[in-house]
Amino acid sequence: MSDLIEAHNLCKTFTTSVGDVHAVKGLSLTVRSGEVFGLLGANGAGKTTTLRMILGLMKPTSGSASVAGFDVASQPEQVKRSVALVSASAGLYQWLSSRELMHYFADLYDVPLAQAHRRVDQLAELFDLHSFLDRPCAGLSTGQQQRVNLARSLMHDPPVVLMDEPTRGLDIVGSKRIFDFTARLKEIGKAVIFCTHRLEEAQRLCDRFGLMFRGRLQLEGTLTELRQKSGRESITDIFLDLMDEHNSTTEESMQPQLVAAIPAQEGTSA
Repeated sequence: MSDLIEAHNLCKTFTTSVGDVHAVKGLSLTVRSGEVFGLLGANGAGKTTTLRMILGLMKPTSGSASVAGFDVASQPEQVKRSVALVSASAGLYQWLSSRELMHYFADLYDVPLAQAHRRVDQLAELFDLHSFLDRPCAGLSTGQQQRVNLARSLMHDPPVVLMDEPTRGLDIVGSKRIFDFTARLKEIGKAVIFCTHRLEEAQRLCDRFGLMFRGRLQLEGTLTELRQKSGRESITDIFLDLMDEHNSTTEESMQPQLVAAIPAQEGTSA
């Protein structure tokens, strides 16, 4: 097993009209081939920003990352050729058929035509697309479009798969398809980051976990290691304890400032 994803001290700061927002603070992680790494946290924790930096879509304020041995900053094209991004927000070109869409993405990645034909057949079998392979995407159900989205992401057979909230908006059947897909990726040796705020789902799928809170990777390890560190059984309980601990620490650190900010009443000293 080799490290296919590496991030070292990634930081991202956004400058806004009301001041700087530190979205990601000193994040480091590695993901090996055949491993599913759960990047977990509430909405706004910094998960998607982290994925965008690893993919090369967003320049980090500081730190570095590499994918399949390619540096994200200096070799962005090679990085993108090495990655499949599966996102709930990804759309399909509605006027293309599923087959045409898959060939379109194969062409974008310079997949030879004969190989693209084989990949379409393989992925149509894997995701059960044959019954609607030549129908326009506009006429497909949500579940069918989801399967096409998964298939087209693998047309160039990349070693790394980034999954950003892939089960958002899906029913039980759709979510199970994502679980089966992720398990299959692990079997064939892909390195996967599964990014979600649905902690119970991640507990079923992932080999290791990174719990993000307020831009930092606060805890990292296998479920056994996290249980030993926290004394809790489920990922949800571990994360809730982590939030409570940090919220309590923040409140304590703010207390002297709040006291100092309260004006002294007349006749008393501050």
